[in-house]
Amino acid sequence: MATVEVSYTNPRTGASWPVEEPVWRAPDDGGYVNLTPGSGLARSDIRSDASGLWRYRKAIRLPKPEFETLGEGWTPLVNSSLSGTPVVIKCEHLMPSGSFKDRGTAVLFNYLKQVGISELLEDSSGNAGSSYATYAAALGLSCRILVPAAAPAGKKAQIAAMGALLESVDGTREDVAVAARAAAETVFYASHNWQPFFIEGTKTLAFEIWEQLGFSVPDNVIVSLGYGSNVIGLHIGFGELLAAGAIDRLPKIFGAQAANCAALYAAWCAGGERTEIEAQPTIADGIASERPVRIAEVMTAAAETGGAIVAVEEGEIVASFHELALRGFFVEPTCATAGAVLRRLLEEGDVKEEEINVLVLTGHGLKATDKITSLIAP
Repeated sequence: MATVEVSYTNPRTGASWPVEEPVWRAPDDGGYVNLTPGSGLARSDIRSDASGLWRYRKAIRLPKPEFETLGEGWTPLVNSSLSGTPVVIKCEHLMPSGSFKDRGTAVLFNYLKQVGISELLEDSSGNAGSSYATYAAALGLSCRILVPAAAPAGKKAQIAAMGALLESVDGTREDVAVAARAAAETVFYASHNWQPFFIEGTKTLAFEIWEQLGFSVPDNVIVSLGYGSNVIGLHIGFGELLAAGAIDRLPKIFGAQAANCAALYAAWCAGGERTEIEAQPTIADGIASERPVRIAEVMTAAAETGGAIVAVEEGEIVASFHELALRGFFVEPTCATAGAVLRRLLEEGDVKEEEINVLVLTGHGLKATDKITSLIAP
């Protein structure tokens, strides 16, 4: 499948390790690892006989050519409008598990199975856990998932129904991550925030937008931002297309955060440095991340493309949810954060009505019916 060698690499020290031996953090300093850059994708590399994201499998660098799939990818790209402005909506909420996370999970789980991992651990606010449980069931892997006790009931039900071992942890999303890292002493920690083969999957979102727009690049892409796998994946994917000569520019990437829990927005405002925040509850629970891992990569994705990290208030998110619903898009409130940011960017003139603006919707509304019910109650 791969046309170039791929290794794990430590972006802080430059050290590298073969991917045949799975790791979730760097053996030399304990920080996260990346993958060495890919060579990209040309139009002639696309496999029209393949389904979903696997049509781009030449650029997906698994150790072995075979893979298992639930049909993830190739989600609809729909022309619509918000606040009277044309917008192109990428419906990632229509993935097999109802979340964009399936792009990363499908590639990561195929990788883990190929290198001999049969039992794994994950922590999640809900969507990643639902996706992991789905693919663990499909690929025959054993999966233990830690979630906040306050995670949406629909997501916890989905995890349990798929046969994963569900453990609720009292406290914040960061408390769950700390508990998972402690448990990683005895089982492989396949965190979507740490293991870079997850981002090897999310980069296919860029390939898909490019192909579905007739092999052209939008002006702007706006996506909800928690830990950053979509923002980073978009940057890598469009960067690989640029390196391969398939496109001649990068679109601006805008990461959308909820102001009540906006660690990456705080870092953006601080020039890229981690800044401690005092997190408050938010309707956008899927992106409520207090201590994201890959700050440097998120900052680079926004800065190099001319985009930004933008935070919006709860009222803006709720208004965006209702507007999306009335346009036919039933998504969880987390997704509406991106819609609220698009409205803000239009109002402030940072993006233009005449530009091609792609809004990525990341999670289905059926995952958050408890929160949604509170928004529509008379």
